[in-house]
Amino acid sequence: MKLHKLLVLSAGIGLSMLCLATLARAAEKQEVVVDLVNEPSTLDPQLQWNPDSYFVYRNIFDNLVTRDNDGKIVPQIAIAWKNLSDTEIVFTLRDDVRFHDGSPLTAADVAFSINRIIDPKFASPQRTQFGKIVKAAVTGDHEVTLTLKAASPALLAALANLSIVPEHVVEKVGNAAFNLQPVGSGPYRFLTWDKGVSVRLARNDNYWGTKGPFATAVFRTVPDASTRLADVQSGAVDVARALTSDQAAQLQGSPNAKALPVLTERLAYVRINPNKPPFDNPQLRQALAHAIDKEGITQGLLGGLDKPLGQMLTPAHFGWSDNIKPLPYDPDKAKSLIAAAGKPPKFQFTIGAFFDQRVAEAIQQELQDVGFDVEIAKVDTPTFLQLIQKGPADGPTLAISTSSCACQDADGALYSLFHSGSSWTIVARPEIDALLDEAASSLDEKRRLADYEKVGDFIATDIPTVPLYQMVAIYGAAKALDFQPTPNESFFLNRMQWKE
Repeated sequence: MKLHKLLVLSAGIGLSMLCLATLARAAEKQEVVVDLVNEPSTLDPQLQWNPDSYFVYRNIFDNLVTRDNDGKIVPQIAIAWKNLSDTEIVFTLRDDVRFHDGSPLTAADVAFSINRIIDPKFASPQRTQFGKIVKAAVTGDHEVTLTLKAASPALLAALANLSIVPEHVVEKVGNAAFNLQPVGSGPYRFLTWDKGVSVRLARNDNYWGTKGPFATAVFRTVPDASTRLADVQSGAVDVARALTSDQAAQLQGSPNAKALPVLTERLAYVRINPNKPPFDNPQLRQALAHAIDKEGITQGLLGGLDKPLGQMLTPAHFGWSDNIKPLPYDPDKAKSLIAAAGKPPKFQFTIGAFFDQRVAEAIQQELQDVGFDVEIAKVDTPTFLQLIQKGPADGPTLAISTSSCACQDADGALYSLFHSGSSWTIVARPEIDALLDEAASSLDEKRRLADYEKVGDFIATDIPTVPLYQMVAIYGAAKALDFQPTPNESFFLNRMQWKE
């Protein structure tokens, strides 16, 4: 009898201890911690577009429309839309959304947000995505109508990237102050930004949609990939961004963490300035293209997860063509082209802190092996973004970068890099502008595909860029975190959850 009571007591104590341990774990999980590579360049969602900024501010703001985890465009602030004509589209808006300061999100805020991002004076680097929009006007209590310059088949894909900001806050505090203390309507609200260290968010308990599972979220700046790996292995963080394939392999068998790779619509490429020596000589651009071993880089350095590309689109984009033939890897041909052109002068190869330095160093070595004299110039991410927006005449001689419009359409992917009206453009060629303009406004899919193929042929023969590979995004995550990475690199805290 005494033994029975002792066993019951022991079982009760054990159950209590288990419950306490479970409660302790639940309490620990009230905060999610994310290791980014770099500090966000901005928290104003209508300024710079890069993953370390996007991962944070996309949780603070809602967009007019969004994409689900399968990439389908679905309603968000807009619940319905219809075309009145090829150049007018009307959006019906939710009536139950409030900003984090308690004020209602109105049709005026939506119109203000659209008109703000297309305003040349605001100078948003994202403006070219919305270049077809002439104006947005309030046409009802919960209705906004967009007027376009011409038909825009990729409009909804672009609007999936447009966040709604509160007119009254922006107008009161100004753009600079708004960037430092953003106010949105999203599932998380801004708390603090400790520059160079972290950004802290808190759950919006009054959110109209699916609420976040975490009471708070911390996004830390951790440039060193080995540190990010160690953080997720030890359980110090719950998500680590931008791991390498070698680091992903190290997570196999880890008791605390897992690797989550996904092939994205982002691509890596080399930007060439055809207006500066030595690449004002077409032969030397050809030599550069022949010198780069894409297969060797993706297999030897990147673990075979990233896929070599011969064009400035991925198979995930509308506009991809199987007919474009890039120059093959041929170092002997590169050497003969350099010999014919004469020894080129020394130049810098500019790389931002966000890019995999192993790849840049491998390309540097390949260029030196065929006769180029090149040195790497590494800069921080904001500086890099400024440098590549200097235009075709003044941009870096050679740079390596990544590109993603998160729109899965060639309009967003090609227009920003090859149209003279874009601040990101690499070239200024009237015939390419004409093709991109026609494709952007045509409702004929065959015509659009034909135009984009011509642009792809131009890139393959004139070589303003060398496409490298379709990029895989590799996240390290806590084993208990249910998180589904997507090809468009969305990172929504309210789509995650803990699982036991």
